[in-house]
Amino acid sequence: MRTKRIALGVALMVGCGIAIPAAFAQEYRGTLEQQMACTPDVWRFCGDQIPDVNRIVACLRQNTPQLSGGCRAVFESNANAPEPQAVPRRRIDQPRSYSDQ
Repeated sequence: MRTKRIALGVALMVGCGIAIPAAFAQEYRGTLEQQMACTPDVWRFCGDQIPDVNRIVACLRQNTPQLSGGCRAVFESNANAPEPQAVPRRRIDQPRSYSDQ
C-alpha cells in the first residue's frame, strides 16, 4: 500500500512536470489540494488516460456520480464557478506628433 502511494506521488510529480508548460496555454487545472482530492479517483476510474490531462478530466466528468466526496466537490464547485473573463489588454496610446502640440 505504501509503495503504491509513493508510486502515485512520483507519477503525479512527473505528470505535473509535463503538464505545467501546457497549463499556461490551456485552461486552469485546479489547485494542488484539488488535484490531490481527485488522485485516488484518477487511478480508480481513469488510470488508462494518464498522462493526458484533458482525457483524465473528461473521464472524471463522465464518472462524477461515482467519485469520492472530495473530488466530486471539486467538479461541482468548478461547474458552479463563473467562467473566467478575458483580461482586457492595456491600450497603447499612439505617440503624438510634433505638429499636434
